[in-house]
Amino acid sequence: MGSQGRRRRLRVVGALAGALVVSAAPAAGPAPIAGAAAAAPTATTLDDVQAQQWYLEPMQVEQMWKAGTGEGVKVAVIDSGVNADTPSLKGQVLVDEVPEAVGHRPTDDYTGLGTTMAELIAGTGAGGGIQGLAPGARIVPYRVELDTMRAGAEEKRKTPDLSEALTAAADTDVKIINMSLSSRWLTGNEEAAVEYAASKGKLLIASVGNDGGKEGEIGYPARDPYVVGVTASDSSGTVSKTASYGDHVDLAAPGDKIPRWCDADFAAYCAGDPDTRPAAALVSGAAALIWSAHPDWTVNQVTRALIDTAGRSWDKDNPSKYLGYGLIRPRKVLEDAGYDAGAADVDPLAKENGGDLLAASGAEAGDDTPSDGGQDTADSSVSAASTAPPPNHYDPLWLSLSAAATVIGLATTVIALLQLRRGRTAWQR
Repeated sequence: MGSQGRRRRLRVVGALAGALVVSAAPAAGPAPIAGAAAAAPTATTLDDVQAQQWYLEPMQVEQMWKAGTGEGVKVAVIDSGVNADTPSLKGQVLVDEVPEAVGHRPTDDYTGLGTTMAELIAGTGAGGGIQGLAPGARIVPYRVELDTMRAGAEEKRKTPDLSEALTAAADTDVKIINMSLSSRWLTGNEEAAVEYAASKGKLLIASVGNDGGKEGEIGYPARDPYVVGVTASDSSGTVSKTASYGDHVDLAAPGDKIPRWCDADFAAYCAGDPDTRPAAALVSGAAALIWSAHPDWTVNQVTRALIDTAGRSWDKDNPSKYLGYGLIRPRKVLEDAGYDAGAADVDPLAKENGGDLLAASGAEAGDDTPSDGGQDTADSSVSAASTAPPPNHYDPLWLSLSAAATVIGLATTVIALLQLRRGRTAWQR
């Protein structure tokens, strides 16, 4: 999530190292987004996958499903592709709803990561596969080029980048766009694509990255305004040591030892290492549960519900740079029939976002009467540029300036010894 005040918005590209390493890109073009090889799972294969999904019982999924299972909610998964033929995803993937312009081989997952994320969100658990948090939701798959894509120039040319996929998804009826990926570089027209999707009322969710052992720098798109940045916790509610940290962390979710497909052969599941990417998928699943129970809510109300009910041991007005506003507890929303989600057209993260795109999209989704709720924003209206699809192309000048800024920033940065804050909280209670 972008920042104002505590989270001042940064336009220069920061360094991302550690588990999600991406080598510095030359000025002539961007580096691909960090993908599945980063933060790779352990070699241990799993026989009982659902028994390893330790968070399902404490989150009380059976109880939550009485209020909603995600039905009626479509989630775009922008990743390495989604294999629609795994037992857990049979009938869950809407391949025909991928826009033709970005529809190159969307079900050909070249790492297994995209399929894992889709199963964590909406898997049925059939055949002993991963049980999704919102099995009633449906997945729309978008296959983009990550740094783990091993293909020739022609195949890469046909494969859309993140900004192209994001822009296309914004023009569909998906409510949530999940991006379990991270990069040190802005790709294509990513910032414009993010703003366009926000203006369409989409809930944008991304993992913050796995650089906690070094600089901790959060990557894109999580550090973009209007994107909810998600970190990972273990079963005690402690932030993962490998998780990136800083002023762009908004929410936390389970991300330690989460099962995943071992590789693109889809022969076995492996035990995953601590990773913020599955955590982002679980936040998407939680949002789908809430939205299915409250289909008339806007992105602002769903986001506010996630923030209000998150588990934390610190003041809500002083979010942690390790766990943000806290660990998701969607059950707290679903079990409270009288929960007030607040104004439809007031962005709960307006200060962080520094604009009113989500507020305006909420107003359009509701009635034409402005809310009485106050909002501290940098702009008073949505610009025409934000509501028009951005052109999709790489800007060599921007990339050159970004690369130069990165070099300068790295040359002048003193790396402090990380004293990892153990933000324990009873998210499962």
